[in-house]
Amino acid sequence: MKKVLLLLADGFEIFEASVFIDVIGWNLEEGDQSTQLFTCALQKEIKSSFNQRFIVDYEVGEIDVRDFDALAIPGGFEVYGFYKDAYHEKFLELIRSFRAHNKIIATICVGALPLGKSGVLQGKTATVYNSSVRREALRSFGVQVLDQPIVLDDNMITSWNPSTAIDVALLLLELLTSSENAGKVRSLMGF
Repeated sequence: MKKVLLLLADGFEIFEASVFIDVIGWNLEEGDQSTQLFTCALQKEIKSSFNQRFIVDYEVGEIDVRDFDALAIPGGFEVYGFYKDAYHEKFLELIRSFRAHNKIIATICVGALPLGKSGVLQGKTATVYNSSVRREALRSFGVQVLDQPIVLDDNMITSWNPSTAIDVALLLLELLTSSENAGKVRSLMGF
């Protein structure tokens, strides 16, 4: 079984998190049945953007990276505290650990910024929410920012905004399983 860890920061965007949950879940039930997803945050209860409350499976300190095959990080809203968690040293250290073990890392929107801050994207190509402020922030971490919706560089996926979410989740599934299986799940989900 391939395990995906969905790393959530306070202020995460529900839609961006939900595509990972759905795609990995659809694969578990209707695809090749080889994937499971677990949630994780700095604390057991967190809030999303728009103040919805969630209980996660694990706190960051409980994670052994060797037990997982991929890390997924949705973006979020600054006004709901996203960067407080996303830039926290424990959050960044977990990202570095996944990278050190050469695990797949998939992000949506500003989920790329903690990757940048952690240093794992330095010298790599990536993209982020298509605003000049967020692009400059990613560039400041030594990243070559590309003007395209999704970028895959060295097992790390970054993307523009919520419109790319389903494609990012399906690309993650493809990297974990196969293009044929990801295509089957895409079709079953109506995309």
